[in-house]
Amino acid sequence: MEGCKDSPLVTRFPGGAIHSCENKEYKQGDFPISDSDTKHLEGECHYWDYGTREGVNDIQVFRNLQTALKNGGFTIDYTSSPGARVGHKGATWIYIDNKGTFYYQTIITVKEMQQEATADASSLAGETEKSGHVAVYGINFDAGKAAILPSSEKALNEIVKLLKQNADLKLRVERHTDNQGNAAANQALSEKRAQAMVAWLTAHGMAATRLTAKGLGQTKP
Repeated sequence: MEGCKDSPLVTRFPGGAIHSCENKEYKQGDFPISDSDTKHLEGECHYWDYGTREGVNDIQVFRNLQTALKNGGFTIDYTSSPGARVGHKGATWIYIDNKGTFYYQTIITVKEMQQEATADASSLAGETEKSGHVAVYGINFDAGKAAILPSSEKALNEIVKLLKQNADLKLRVERHTDNQGNAAANQALSEKRAQAMVAWLTAHGMAATRLTAKGLGQTKP
């Protein structure tokens, strides 16, 4: 297929061809990890539809690709011979769905989405007046850490404007996490991040008496 390039992790089966491909900055997918369970993944995603050469059977393709993954340092998380196999190496997951004469290969490198749109103070005020709460996007942290990234300042400055324009307004700053990893660790992380946001706001002139911090972890998706 014009414009498609081979997977950087696993070479195509010799003599095969790329029927189609897709590359996305951010996408979600569910990879099988047992006969009855899947793992939900979100991040950078690459997909290929590979055709195999004439005369090749499904078990031949399955064994070759399985060995290629192991030799590449991947942990094999699930196999369903001669069809699917799922493996991962670090944050990179690969799912190969084998049909014999062709196979699908999907790679997702797990990462947090970079929020690129933020609301202004007036829209934040309108939503808080209407519903009593508002979701604020664009406040970013490195994975597993509670230090606010510089890219968050635009959104945080809009909260400062909101507080300055509404002198009687008090806010409870809530922070969430996803459901990956340990629930107790996620809860602690969300609390530290909420506290970091309150600390940033007070450092920029907001009275501490107008702000409280609340971590919600993975309890309120």
